[in-house]
Amino acid sequence: MDSAKTPFQENKMGTMPVGRLLSGMAIPMMISMLVQALYNVVDSIFVSHISAVDDNALNAVSLAFPLQSLMIAFAGGTAMGMNALLSRSLGEKKQERADRAACTGIFLIFCNALLFALIGGFFAKPFFAMQTGTEAVVRYGTSYVRICLIGSIGLFSQFCFERLLQATGRTTWTMITQMTGAVINLILDPILIFGLFGFPRMEVAGAAAATITGQIVAAIMALIINLKRNPDIHIRLRYIRWDSRIVGKIYKIGLPSIVMQAIGSVMIFTLNQILLTFHEIGETATAVFGIYFKLQSFVFMPIFGLNNAMVPIIAYNYGARQHDRVKKTIRLAMIGAEALMLIGVILFETAPEILLGFFSPTENAVTLGISALRIIASHFLLAGVSIVSISVCQAIGNPVHALIVSVCRQLVVLLPVAWLLSRTGLLWTVWLAFPIAEFVSMVLCLIFLRGTLKKAKEHALSAL
Repeated sequence: MDSAKTPFQENKMGTMPVGRLLSGMAIPMMISMLVQALYNVVDSIFVSHISAVDDNALNAVSLAFPLQSLMIAFAGGTAMGMNALLSRSLGEKKQERADRAACTGIFLIFCNALLFALIGGFFAKPFFAMQTGTEAVVRYGTSYVRICLIGSIGLFSQFCFERLLQATGRTTWTMITQMTGAVINLILDPILIFGLFGFPRMEVAGAAAATITGQIVAAIMALIINLKRNPDIHIRLRYIRWDSRIVGKIYKIGLPSIVMQAIGSVMIFTLNQILLTFHEIGETATAVFGIYFKLQSFVFMPIFGLNNAMVPIIAYNYGARQHDRVKKTIRLAMIGAEALMLIGVILFETAPEILLGFFSPTENAVTLGISALRIIASHFLLAGVSIVSISVCQAIGNPVHALIVSVCRQLVVLLPVAWLLSRTGLLWTVWLAFPIAEFVSMVLCLIFLRGTLKKAKEHALSAL
């Protein structure tokens, strides 16, 4: 049962055995992250069955991913800033400021949803038309994106209200609301896509409708739980407004996260353009790239959940100057991340046909996808080291390191290398950009981690 934070809950961060503490906090978060990964994956699996002769529907959903990723960047970054300010205010016993942080965050979430609704209404078709001349892809993609963006209030509200529960220690409720939304999406997808039980056949638009319905229901559940079961914050209508002082504090924390995730959207969009230069197989290649991103989320999302558990443990023990607990947490998190990545590598290397088969690809897509999955998966173990290392830096107070690594990996290395390799005329060489970029990223992360651990040790010794 969830309860408000108590001194015991806070003290366990510095007293409970690290292994038990990390696993106890990480497992619910890992499950939540896996559930979050289900949304786009389920959509893509059902969409891939619309046509057995081409990949147009699947390609449309793949090309839409940068816009969806950008929405998640704004939702996640805003919610992160709101949560950090809210948690700090509660820790300082400043209840009114905590309430204002929550309510101002809600106001910003609605503003973001309105912005993306306008983008969806006016720019969905030009977004696809600039990427492909295939009329079916433009038609499918426009209908999908318009519904997702115009109905983005569901995604933004779900992020906001679930993060309020997480900020006050009620992660079990978050897991329940996320699973409810995912199950609704799973049930409605085939019904709306294929027109079952008397519903009209909506095809790709049905996948979008199922997604936003699941998000809206989950958001409403999370709002009700906050109102009924979360006494740590008070949502007051008079506080749901623009407050420049609170907004500044929220985005001081959240903006770097938005920028990092937005860089990911730029990378996906640009790499799709590079793949489309392969005229005969370009659209199939972008569909394959989309499938890869859906599949890799099931490998990376649990590690992000592990990270979310690791960060507060490290931050607490760094503040308490318990350097041995900091090091042990890092070591266990690194082992856990590499174990998960190893499972991912084994699956991608030994069973790419099975993984691709979930998406009912064409024969050409299977051929291209097998080499893509095997080559790209070779960077997973390197990525595990990078993810944990840079999160340690963030936990101890060096968030700019994460931004530097993200820019270098995706914009300075991956995209230029992918473009250069595409000049060979061999599609498989483009996928090599991923392990090359990840190696550079890992080297940077280890350099930053070494400096951060040195700082942590000096901080611990300064108390002696």
